[in-house]
Amino acid sequence: MTVRPLGEERAAARRAAPLTYPRDLMTDEPPPGYRHFSKSLNLARRDFDGAARDLFAWRVHDRAGLEARASGTAARAGTVVELRLGMGGLGIRIPCRVVEVVDEPDRRGFAYGTLPGHPESGEERFVLERQPDGSIRFTVAAVSRHASVLARLGGPVSRWVQDAMTGRYLHALDRL
Repeated sequence: MTVRPLGEERAAARRAAPLTYPRDLMTDEPPPGYRHFSKSLNLARRDFDGAARDLFAWRVHDRAGLEARASGTAARAGTVVELRLGMGGLGIRIPCRVVEVVDEPDRRGFAYGTLPGHPESGEERFVLERQPDGSIRFTVAAVSRHASVLARLGGPVSRWVQDAMTGRYLHALDRL
């Protein structure tokens, strides 16, 4: 599946919505109550440009099991995306806005921040780095805390879901 359009009215509302966290979270010492983690994997694939295209086209999220509806077909600064985990009325909407793009010769990726309605509050970063030997290292890093009642009630289960999704993101690029 590919990214679907979000719809202009909904996209405009998401673009106008404030982020649900202080923008300077991605530091070595997050504020009290926030969890910071960073996980990396060396990919089997060696096509750096193709991996970057897949990442920016939301294919990592799709392959990890999320439905993506976005204001654009590629992640760019200001792009808003509504990810959805699950189906139908039981699905969880996960609204985000791309707040940073990394576009360097050997380093590409983006970070998105949470918007109202997201079960977490914080920022998540997805970065590909081409190593000197030609291998590709994929890193997913986040700083977040529970934002919804459901996430807070889920406690450790909510963290397990976040960790499981991170693992799915990391392995998605090798399955495309």
